[in-house]
Amino acid sequence: MHAVALAATDGMLSFELTIATEVFGDDPRYGFAVCGPAPVRVGRFLLEPDHGLDRLARADTVLVPGWADVDADPPAGLVEAVRAAHARGSRVASLCTGAFVLAAAGLLDGLRATTHWAHTDVLAARYPRVTVDPDVLYVDNGQVLTSAGKAAAMDLCLHLVRADHGPAAANAIARRLVVPPHRAGGQAQFVTAPVPTRDDHPLASLLPWITARLDRPLTVEDLARRANMSSRHLGRHFRSATGTTPLRWLLNQRIRRAQELLENTDASIDAVAESVGMGTATTLRRHFNRTVGVPPDTYRRTFRS
Repeated sequence: MHAVALAATDGMLSFELTIATEVFGDDPRYGFAVCGPAPVRVGRFLLEPDHGLDRLARADTVLVPGWADVDADPPAGLVEAVRAAHARGSRVASLCTGAFVLAAAGLLDGLRATTHWAHTDVLAARYPRVTVDPDVLYVDNGQVLTSAGKAAAMDLCLHLVRADHGPAAANAIARRLVVPPHRAGGQAQFVTAPVPTRDDHPLASLLPWITARLDRPLTVEDLARRANMSSRHLGRHFRSATGTTPLRWLLNQRIRRAQELLENTDASIDAVAESVGMGTATTLRRHFNRTVGVPPDTYRRTFRS
């Protein structure tokens, strides 16, 4: 029986911990144990582990859930236990910000990795030997795996089951949990471009005006004219508020609208392309695949599964 050990210490996130328990805890193909000092405070919950952290080294797979405070160093005992498990041959996977624990243990040095999009810059700055990819759901390096935030943790857990026991086993668990059976790791973290929240921000009225006209051709000059400012001034406000350029933000909004239509309607790819201002299915497929990581048709099938 494949032994799965879930590392649990104070300060971890309950959502990712629960995902791992749901996927592996009731599966007879896995021997599942929660390992950590007892008792463990996980958000609002008090958790009683089955074993101490030293048990991680006896597991075939070690799962490290999300770490709540990425500005704080993870517990030395946890880092050492994860490092020891990896040294003994365990497959080690982090869920969300659990990547910070793997990085602290040195397991990600020289490897590509990911974590929740909101913390990828912090991970890259703190651990420069890690190649951080903010645009994927999960990264499989064989014995070391990392996932992006929240729902991507489920994707990684199902990926592990698929690798161990095949697609049918993973699909059965996905049906039980009512989640998509397979999202490829290379898919983008589905992040909507940020918008200003203050009513008095220079872009506060412009952005809703743009999103109401995504089916129309829009240029930077059109946006600047609507905002009553120069194109250069508009670019500075966009960069400050959204972290990107006006045209990139506009493209992201078109892609996001396309995602909504693919998820919730039966409109053809051509109709979706026209609705989001892409003009043709060919143009939509090119931009969608580049941004999201999969073609529109594949995206629709995944979310309809």
